Amino acid sequence: MDDQDGAVQPLHVLCVLGSGMDPDLVESAVRAIGGPFFALDRDEFSAEHDPRMPGAFEASVADLSFTEADWEAVAEHDSVAYVLAKGVHREHAAHISERMLAVVAELFERCGATAVKCESSGLAHGRETWLTLAAAADEPVALRQAWVKRPIVDGDVLHTCGMHLLGAPDVELAPGGERDVDRLGEWVELIDGLTGYLLTEARAAEIRDGEGFRLAEDAPRWVLRQQSCERYPDDDIFFNPYGYWRLTPA
Repeated sequence: MDDQDGAVQPLHVLCVLGSGMDPDLVESAVRAIGGPFFALDRDEFSAEHDPRMPGAFEASVADLSFTEADWEAVAEHDSVAYVLAKGVHREHAAHISERMLAVVAELFERCGATAVKCESSGLAHGRETWLTLAAAADEPVALRQAWVKRPIVDGDVLHTCGMHLLGAPDVELAPGGERDVDRLGEWVELIDGLTGYLLTEARAAEIRDGEGFRLAEDAPRWVLRQQSCERYPDDDIFFNPYGYWRLTPA
C-alpha cells in the first residue's frame, strides 16, 4: 500500500462559506499562503446562499466546537468557495496539511470566510477551533484533530477518515461481541493512540501485520491487521490509498 507511480493521490478539499467573499481575493490568498499545489475551484465558486449547507455542516460537526455564532454563519452565508490541494505525494502530505491550516486561518481573518468544512474527511470545526489548530499546525496532534474524523460507526466497526491527508493509513477497530456504548471513550482513546503512532514516521515503519498493540504495558493487548481500503472506491474523496490498520482483541 505504499506509493507507486500512477497511484491514486489524496485530494484535499475545503468547502468555505462566507459573507461577501471575492473570488479574486480568495484565489490570491490561497496561492500566496498555500503554494503551487493549492487552487480555488473557480467553476464551483458561488456568490449565492446554498440551502444545502446547514444540513451538510450538521452532518460534519464531530465535536462541540460549533457555537451559536458558527451556526448563524452557516445559515446566513452568501457565498461558497472550494479550495483544493491536489497531486499530494505521501512524503509531502503532512506539510500540505499544515499549509492548508494556514490557508484556513487566512480565509477567516482576511477573506470573509465564516465557516469551513473539510470535504476530504467530512469534518467541520467552529471558527475558533480552526484558528487554534492553525496556530499549532506544526504539531501532529493538531493535524490529526484538524483533518481526521473519528469515531465513525460502521456496523460493528469503528473507524477513522482523513489519515490519507497526512500520508498514513486510517484505523479500524473491531471490538468483537456486542458493542458496549459505555466503552466508547476507551475505544476512541485506543484509536487516537494508534493514529498518533502512525504519524510518528520511525515508529510507523516498524509496525508489522499480526503484531500486538497496547497503550500501556498493563493495558489490554490488540492485534494489528493491515488491510486495503475497500470501504470507498478509489475515485472517492474519502479513499485511502495507504489502506487501514485494523485492531481486534488479542
